[in-house]
This record gives sequence, C-alpha cells and structure tokens, in this order.
Amino acid sequence: MTIDRDAQVYIGSSAKPEYIRLPYANRHGLVTGATGTGKTVSLQVLAEGFSEAGVPVFCADVKGDLAGLAAAGEAKPFLAERAAAIGFTDQYRQEAFPVVFWDLFGRDGHPIRTTVSEMGPLLLARLLDLNDTQEGVLNIAFRLADDEGLLLLDLKDLRALLAHVAERAGELSGRYGNVSKASVGAVQRGLLVLEDQGGDRFFGEPAVPIAELMRTARDGRGVINILAASALMQSPRLYGTFLLWLLSELFEDLPEIGDPEKPRLVFFFDEAHLLFDDAPKALGEKIEQIVRLIRSKGVGVYFVTQSPLDVPEPVLAQLGNRVQHALRAYTPRETRAVKAAAGTFRPNPAFSAFEVITQLGVGEALVSTLEDKGAPSVVQRTLIRPPASRIGTISEAERRAVIAASPVGPVYDTPVDRHSAYEILTASVAAKQPGDADPTGEGPSEEEGGGIGGLLGSVFGTDRPRGRRLTTTQTVARSVTRSVTTQVVGGLAAQIGKSVGGATGASIGRALVRGLLGGLLRR
Repeated sequence: MTIDRDAQVYIGSSAKPEYIRLPYANRHGLVTGATGTGKTVSLQVLAEGFSEAGVPVFCADVKGDLAGLAAAGEAKPFLAERAAAIGFTDQYRQEAFPVVFWDLFGRDGHPIRTTVSEMGPLLLARLLDLNDTQEGVLNIAFRLADDEGLLLLDLKDLRALLAHVAERAGELSGRYGNVSKASVGAVQRGLLVLEDQGGDRFFGEPAVPIAELMRTARDGRGVINILAASALMQSPRLYGTFLLWLLSELFEDLPEIGDPEKPRLVFFFDEAHLLFDDAPKALGEKIEQIVRLIRSKGVGVYFVTQSPLDVPEPVLAQLGNRVQHALRAYTPRETRAVKAAAGTFRPNPAFSAFEVITQLGVGEALVSTLEDKGAPSVVQRTLIRPPASRIGTISEAERRAVIAASPVGPVYDTPVDRHSAYEILTASVAAKQPGDADPTGEGPSEEEGGGIGGLLGSVFGTDRPRGRRLTTTQTVARSVTRSVTTQVVGGLAAQIGKSVGGATGASIGRALVRGLLGGLLRR
C-alpha cells in the first residue's frame, strides 16, 4: 500500500484505507471514546501524519503520554501484527518527530507566556470567575489603562492598576460608570487565587507569538508543539481559558485564506469538556464563533474527549472528521451518549453504528472523514495504524535533552520585566509622599522638623498630614514603640509607686512617663 503523505493523513484500514484528506483537514474533527480504548494513540497517529505532511501541530499533553512523539517507537510484536493486518508493513517504521515542549509553569518545557493586555478582560473575567458587576469593573480598569497609556504585562501591573482604580473610584464612576471598591476587592482576591495556582508565570514577557507555534523543521516536517498539561489540569479554569486564548489569538492574527491545500496549523484539545463545562453563555458563543470561522484562516481544530455529549451541539456540527472509539452503555446517560455518537455518522448499510460502538476493541474505531466537495464518507469500522513514535511517555533525561536542543530556549526561557503600569503607578505614589527628597540638599531645620524631633516624626509618622496613611516603616516603628513604652512605663511606674506608695504612686508614674515620651514623639 502506497500513501501520498502530501495529500492525506493515513489513519488505518477498514475494507479500504481510511484517510483525512489535507484540503479538508481544516474542517475540524473529533476523537472520542471511553478511557483505555485508544484515543491517545489515535491522536498520536494523526499528529504524526500532519507532521509528515509539513503541517505544524499543537497538542496539550494531559497525561504525559504524548511526549513519546519525541522518541522513536519500539518494535513490539503486537504493533507488527497490527501493521501486517492492515497491509502497512512496507511503510511501517520507528522514528522520532520534531517536538518542542512548552509549559505554562516553565518546569517541563519552555515557558509559554502572554501579557495581561493580550488576554483581555473577557477571558480574564472567565478565568477569575467574576460576576457581571466585577467584570464591568475589570473592563473599566482596562479602559483606563488604554486611556492613560499604562502597559499591562503581568499580574503585578494589573494589581497596581486595580489599587489605582479603587483610589480614584469616585472620579472614575463619573467617567466610566459605577466603580465599587467591593468589586475591585473581589477581583483582587481572584488574582490572589490565580497566583496560588501558578497563573502569575503565564503572564509576562517575552510573550510567545502565534507564529512560533507554526514552525517547520529543516527536513520539512511540521513541528509538533506539546504543552505539558499534567500540572495545569489541577487548574482546569486556567487550562480552558489558555486554550481559548490560543484560538482567539489565531483568529485575530491570521489572514483569511479560504480552503488551502493543507492546514497552516492543527490543534488537538485533549479533555475538551473543560472548555465547555460551566462556561457562561457569552463565552460559549465565543467558542462557537471561533470554531466556525477559524476554518477560513487555514486552522484545523480537533477536540479529544470521552463522549460527543461533552461538546455543545453548535460546535459538534462543525466537526467534519470523526474517529469514534468504544463507548459503554450501562446507564441511561451512557446509552444517550452512544446514540448521539452513532447519530453523527453517515450510516453504513452493512452494520448498525449504535451496536458496533459498544463492541469495538482497543485500537478499533468508527471512522468517517470528508471526501470530495466536503461530503462525509460512509462510516467504516477501522483498525487504527500503529504509530511510528513511542507509545507512552519518555524519561526525564530524554525530555531535558529535547528541551536543551530546542532553538526557542534562548528566546523564551529568561523572563523580561519592562517598565510598565506597576513601575509607573508605584513611582507616582512615591512622588506624592512628603519629605521623600530634599532638592536643596539641606536638611530641615530644628523648627521645620529637623534634628531628633524631625527624625522621630518621620520615622513614627507623627509629622504626617492629617488623614494620610502610615508607611510600612512607620507602622512597624509604632508597634515596637508601644511594646517598649508599655515595658518602660510599667517599670518606672513600679519604682515611683514604691516611693510614693500604693496605686496612686503607680498611676502618677505612668502619667509622667507617658507625658515625657509623648512630648518627645510629638516634638
């Protein structure tokens, strides 16, 4: 069997070879099936096929299994038997593929970052699980940053901006609409939660441009970008928002090209239900819009999940290439999922898709792809071809070797902290503090607050204008002073009490010492 890798991606064989034709690969796809039925291997086979055709690939590695794409496969008897069964022996070989590892947290791959501005208030509001009022305040903050030329690059920029918004709440309410300090506080608390989940590492520079994910290797194969997502899965909201951000960036940045001879990029979204679970209506509509329109940008999106019911119907209708592994039907919900999966295929008179889905073995799938003029093919029971790369994960040493050899490491591994909103707003606050600088070069006179009185006044905050908050240094100094004063007053009062006698002596002692210390601090 000869495969034209420049025109199609070989999936496996039924009564005939089954392909995804590259001119229709940007019509999106769906890989579904119960745990342990072979979804990950199918994803691996498709990624290999697109890479061989020169198409860059991006996929999220939720369980760590896709890392095997970076290493050559191992010759195993069951794989050789599979290749022989489908007539793939002549072209079956073991090889590694060009892989770049990415990681939002920078541990198992190169850091992948974006700026707060690029994320935007809509996706950030979803990430922080804000209500409508809080989202409105976040939109006002972004608008203020645009109007006043404040760069929002990382989370400390956004925190500084929100504090600035709270201070100017009255003024901004008249300009942009009601700004509630309580809502600002809720957003700030959400940012703290996001930081605890490691989200602060995702925001910053250098940001990774979308073009970086669309590279080809020197041999012409498409680079397979693998996002290490095992730790990211502990923060499902961050995971879903990140994937949606990638789609949004592609949609906004890439020009319209219609239906190309092959896709410019193919995305595989594993655990796709995380994109849709508990998503607000407006966000669900955004996902549907992007999936519907991004096809004309030459981008194919393939969702990988357990059941077709995990994907909303409007999105499901856009997915033309289907690979359905086995599903179980032990409960009413599982039966509905099997019926839904069977109903998405063009019927085959030779068998009932509903019955076959529950009978498929590991490595088998029902396959239907787009043929001439974009019409779906009749569903076929297909044996998936064995992958050329390793099934399963790789060792830590192998991963580090791939990361060290990657050309993108010198560009993105070291963070950059530019002068942005945080620095500007911090400098503005510092400039408003009195006594921070003496442009004459002369210290204040004794009458103006110099000498020991002025020094103590600046340290303890007794010389600050009425209503101004204490600095951190002044707060600490006052706390220490209270403690020391209590001990001194107690000791002296006890001595005076012994001389004068009784409670009256102790009371006189405390009054005298407090008066002396208070006068010193006030001076």
